[in-house]
Amino acid sequence: MMKLKGKKVLMLIASNNFRDEEYLEPKSLFLGAGAEVVTASSSLSVSTGMLGAEVKPDTLISGISQAGYDAIVLVGGTGASEYWGSGTVHKLLSDFNASGKIIAAICIAPVTLAHAGLLKGKKATVWLSEKLVLLQMGAKYTGCEVETDGNIITGNGPQAAKKFGEKVISALSGQ
Repeated sequence: MMKLKGKKVLMLIASNNFRDEEYLEPKSLFLGAGAEVVTASSSLSVSTGMLGAEVKPDTLISGISQAGYDAIVLVGGTGASEYWGSGTVHKLLSDFNASGKIIAAICIAPVTLAHAGLLKGKKATVWLSEKLVLLQMGAKYTGCEVETDGNIITGNGPQAAKKFGEKVISALSGQ
C-alpha cells in the first residue's frame, strides 16, 4: 500500500487548539500510504490539540514554499481561525493552487481557503457554524462530510477525518 511513495504532504496546524483527530488520522493514513509528512505552524513551540495531543511542528509556515510539496492539508479545531486572515498562508495556498496541487482543509479550516479566494464558485463543505461564511464568499456549500471540487478537498469535522484523509490519498495517487 505504498501508493504515495515519493509524495510529500504539508500539514498546517494551529499554534494551539488544533483538532487532534483531524491531524492524527489523516497523517497516519498518509504515512501508511508511503508519503512523507511535514508539519508546519506559526510557532515551533509544542502545539496542544483540543483533546490533549502534543505536536512539535517541523517547520514554520512563514518559511515554506509550495515547491517540493504535492499537497497542503489545513487541520481544523478552534485554533485554525488564526490563519483565516493570514496573508502568508493565503499566498502559500494561491501558489499551491496555481501549480494545480492538492489543497485540503477540514472543520473550520475551509474558511481560510475562502478568505484566500479559492472557494469562489466551488463546491465545498465546512463545520456547520461557518456555513454562512463560505456562502458569503461565493462557495457552493454542500453539507457533505467530504467534498471535492477540482484540486480542492474539504471536510466538515472530526467524524470525517478518516474519509477526508482517504480522499486526499486518492487525489494524490491520481485515482
